[in-house]
Amino acid sequence: MRSILALLLFITSIASGALAQSPVTSSDNESAPVTVDVMSGETIAAGRDIPSDSDIANRLTAIFAEIDALKSVRVSVRSGVVLLQGALADQIAIDQAEALAARVEGVVTVSNQLQEETSVTERIVPVMGRLSTRLIQALHYIPLLTVAVLIFAIVGILGWWLAARRWPFERIAPNAFISDLLRQIVRLVFLGVGLVLALDILGASAVIGTVLGAAGIVGLAVGFAVRDTVENYIASILLSLRQPFRPKDYVEIDGHEGHVIMLTSRATVLLSLDGNHIRIPNATVFKSVITNFSRHPERMFVIEMGIAPDGDLQKAVDIGQTVLEGLDFILEKPQPEARIEGLGDSTVQLRYAGWVDQRITSMPLARGQAIRLIMRALEEAGFELPEPGYRVTLLEPSKTPLPKPSPARKKELPPAEEADTSVDDGIAEIVEEERAQLSDQDLLKDDAPQEMG
Repeated sequence: MRSILALLLFITSIASGALAQSPVTSSDNESAPVTVDVMSGETIAAGRDIPSDSDIANRLTAIFAEIDALKSVRVSVRSGVVLLQGALADQIAIDQAEALAARVEGVVTVSNQLQEETSVTERIVPVMGRLSTRLIQALHYIPLLTVAVLIFAIVGILGWWLAARRWPFERIAPNAFISDLLRQIVRLVFLGVGLVLALDILGASAVIGTVLGAAGIVGLAVGFAVRDTVENYIASILLSLRQPFRPKDYVEIDGHEGHVIMLTSRATVLLSLDGNHIRIPNATVFKSVITNFSRHPERMFVIEMGIAPDGDLQKAVDIGQTVLEGLDFILEKPQPEARIEGLGDSTVQLRYAGWVDQRITSMPLARGQAIRLIMRALEEAGFELPEPGYRVTLLEPSKTPLPKPSPARKKELPPAEEADTSVDDGIAEIVEEERAQLSDQDLLKDDAPQEMG
């Protein structure tokens, strides 16, 4: 009895397991699709509502027929697998055909066997067709292009005509250099406006931003390349506005002395006392210390002279003071001065100073005349103007007697004749000739205001 019960339990368990593994079907779900997972993670539909292979092939053939680059694609479909065959112009067209085929409903996968066209005829014919199309479009654009060029030319000519009128810019600008700069700016502005209008007529407004951006980059690169030239140009503008010196002024700039001939857009030209031209870049002039010897008509010269320390120093000072006060070319105010300056190696240094009017007296000639007369007066008063001397100490006494010094001979001085200290006009005449030849390049004016600080 127990064995019969065990057998029944075993048969029941087998039957229940079989029923659990069998799907339950009914008339309500006979048309329901059954889905199966694939490796791609997508589902493939199976049932009566899926498109047939012929529908998929016809749909793709109709799509490819509407696209010029895909007309030569051959399509075949079997069980939802699309096979693409043929040759296309490039890889872009091949990828496009595969992407379109994958989007059609009912396509399981795409087998892409398309290849790039390598035939010379097939590759050149489309290119020639595109060129002919471009040529026809260009011919259609000729009237519009003519109008754009005409507008650009009219605006450019108007800007050139306006910039050629000097009088409005000369009334605005303080000098010729600034007026020329304004004229160039006006000309460039009109050319830019004409270019913008022409591009707008052609419908190429988007190109304007590209052109301006490229112009900015090119301008930045050119600015770095010609940095020194730009610096000189800006310094020329500032110097022409401020004018720290006038034409023919005698100045010292960066260690160079000379009369100012002119200020150009790049350099300042000096004429040295030797008759040489000195061209100094305006950037250097603008940053350097400028000494203008002609700005103030009165100028002081200084004489330093050494005498023997055993003389009457105060008397030497008074003699020099008297000599300076007695000279006709020395100004009374500011009055001349004389004093003890310091000690030298074997002398006492005296300092004499006097003022002259540079408009009527030559500074170098006046100083030379004062030196000559002061030396004469000191020698006549018994003062010695010793040369540098050295003391030699012998370690052992010499057996040879030293020669006795010869008695000092009294020098016979020539009479103190008067010397011409008037201003030499030779350099001034040379400067005038130079300025007359190159006056159109000069940015300086005799009547222009000068900076005071």
